[in-house]
Amino acid sequence: MRPPSEQCGHPVSPGLERPGPTGPAPLTKDALLAYALAKPGAWQDEPWEGDIVAKVGDKIFAFLGTGTSVGVKCGANRSEADEWLLQFPEDAHVMAYIGRSGWNSLDVGGAIPDEEILEAVDSSYDTIVAKLPKSRRPAP
Repeated sequence: MRPPSEQCGHPVSPGLERPGPTGPAPLTKDALLAYALAKPGAWQDEPWEGDIVAKVGDKIFAFLGTGTSVGVKCGANRSEADEWLLQFPEDAHVMAYIGRSGWNSLDVGGAIPDEEILEAVDSSYDTIVAKLPKSRRPAP
């Protein structure tokens, strides 16, 4: 498996970068939600009070909650997802209940670069879309 920084080649969404010498704007809850919802077929849901998720079809691909972290599918299984824990031990955590299936929670604003968090959202989306029946997959 490629390292998290090389997992996905999707471009960073416009508006997440600030021109000039200050570099990219920090990732916010609103920017992260907008990024996830800009994906084909993506929609916002709140299956539990106060817990915002991004879905494609009827499947969650990103748990956004309060915006301090994002829960994403980080690998086909726990061993692949554990690469995130090894690389970012303070900011990547196994998600409760679904972590055994390769889901991690990645803290926003910590050691994980914003671009890698966005790439993890891309990868999670791609993984979930691939599992949907072809008739329910969004057009690219």
